Amino acid sequence: MTQHPELESNKTDDGEDEVEASRAPLMEHLLELRTRIIWTLIAVAVAFGVCFAFALPIYDLLLRPFTQAAELVSKQTGETIIPQLIFTGPMEFFFVKVKLALFGAIIIAFPVIAFQIYRFVAPGLYRNERGAFLPFMLASPALFAVGASFVYFVMMPMVMRFALMQEQAPDSETIAIQLLPRVSEYLSLTTTLILAFGFSFQLPVVLSLMGRAGLVSASSLRKGRKFAVVGILAFAAFFTPPDVISQILLGIPVLLLYEISIFSVALIERKHKEDDEADD
Repeated sequence: MTQHPELESNKTDDGEDEVEASRAPLMEHLLELRTRIIWTLIAVAVAFGVCFAFALPIYDLLLRPFTQAAELVSKQTGETIIPQLIFTGPMEFFFVKVKLALFGAIIIAFPVIAFQIYRFVAPGLYRNERGAFLPFMLASPALFAVGASFVYFVMMPMVMRFALMQEQAPDSETIAIQLLPRVSEYLSLTTTLILAFGFSFQLPVVLSLMGRAGLVSASSLRKGRKFAVVGILAFAAFFTPPDVISQILLGIPVLLLYEISIFSVALIERKHKEDDEADD
């Protein structure tokens, strides 16, 4: 059975209209995404330039836990310990400053990055969803700053103090054993710990968002507590120096944050239940 030519023509036109109608929003989204990426790259580039110009003061700031640990060990042992760092390649310290500037640029530009992400996804959210999303946007950098501060003021002084205690003073029977870390190794240790603690402190934000989306529940988190403990301990063992103290210092706060996440998800579920009852 053959269809009327006009019907076939209308069907083709309708199909083309549907394609054109879907093509325009797609192009708008791509253009919007390009704009957000450009603004993000500009923010990172500006922050990189500022951080690279002050790379030495920033690196000296990162060295404060090392110098504080040296002063503490000097008081305990009665020996004067002068912390020193070395670099073994002609361009090693230059690339260290580049990595440090990039690391600092991402941290400084994070509010801009988060804002651009929010501006990109906000048109697809309802008004109440936007209001619910904003607190998580504010909590994420705050929790990252808490994790980074914990590394700077607690973790690094303890790690460097432990390392300095392994030194051996020379005498008639022994030779000197002195800690001389490379500048790249110290930066790698510091940034790794900051990222590990900073991202692990995002656990309440991630689980709360998953709970709001209905992907997890408070009861499932309670039932999976033993698996979470194993995963957190494995994470701490992988991202911290190979000593039990460092792993405990990372594991205990993350376990506390996991319990806070359970409480937060329970509150979200209670709020959803109250809203459903109000709608009924």
